[in-house]
Amino acid sequence: MEGGLIVIVLLAILTLIILFKTAIVVPQQSAFVVERLGRFAGVLHAGFHILVPFIDVVRYRHSLKEMALDIPAQICITRDNVQVQVDGVLYLKVLNPERTSYGITDYMFAISQLAQTTLRSEVGKIDLDRTFEERTNINISVVAELDKATEPWGVKVLRYEVKSITPPADILAAMEKQMRAEREKRAVILTSEGQRDAAINSAEGEKQQVIKASEARRQQQINEAEGQASAILAVATANAEGIKRVAEATRAPGGAEAIQLKVAEQYIAEFGKVINSADTIILPSNLSDVASMITTAMNVIKQSK
Repeated sequence: MEGGLIVIVLLAILTLIILFKTAIVVPQQSAFVVERLGRFAGVLHAGFHILVPFIDVVRYRHSLKEMALDIPAQICITRDNVQVQVDGVLYLKVLNPERTSYGITDYMFAISQLAQTTLRSEVGKIDLDRTFEERTNINISVVAELDKATEPWGVKVLRYEVKSITPPADILAAMEKQMRAEREKRAVILTSEGQRDAAINSAEGEKQQVIKASEARRQQQINEAEGQASAILAVATANAEGIKRVAEATRAPGGAEAIQLKVAEQYIAEFGKVINSADTIILPSNLSDVASMITTAMNVIKQSK
């Protein structure tokens, strides 16, 4: 009985081993490379698979997810012979598990080394001042070179990002001084440009002020001339109208007597002013003869008619 129990236990263990070797479950986004008697037999993708016991063996297990590979910091020499420390991160993905398994021994290590050498080569093509602004071009160049090399390995390099570029301390101090001087230069230029613009604006304002003032004076003179002309015209028109009315009045009945009365009044008024304006006056003997003066004035009026 004990021997039979041992046999049953051994058979159970053998069955479990056979099931373990036969039934394979491949996770999602994974690929298993199977060898049959030491030769490549196929690639198992996500799902349940049955293998031939003791003949088929899962030799390699690969993840098909995108992976991030840290590229260690290294010293690179720029074109102007300045040492800078550069590190980065590389993103890649396995596309062909068969090539990845048999194309190279350790593709992660190989890609890391290749990325470092390519990065040193790309940094050596540019000057220190351009290393910071040429990050995008460096990334593109590294990806292009790595993608060519990793294609036979079944690996796709998706992108590369430079994490940091660290020059030596003395170079950093010199760059800081240069940037400070550049900022001061820009500040001086902006200040001078502001002063120039202010002077131009002031001159333009004074020019416009002079122009406006001259236009105002010209318009004032024009208005005064027009006012004087209008006044002269109005006075002349009034005088003409007055003369016309006087002429019409002399033709009317009693007009002559009215003119004689008006002349007598004006004569007497003016004579009184002359007497009041001086202490001693010498006058002709006939100046007080009002009748003769009226007669003389009326003769003038008749002659003018």
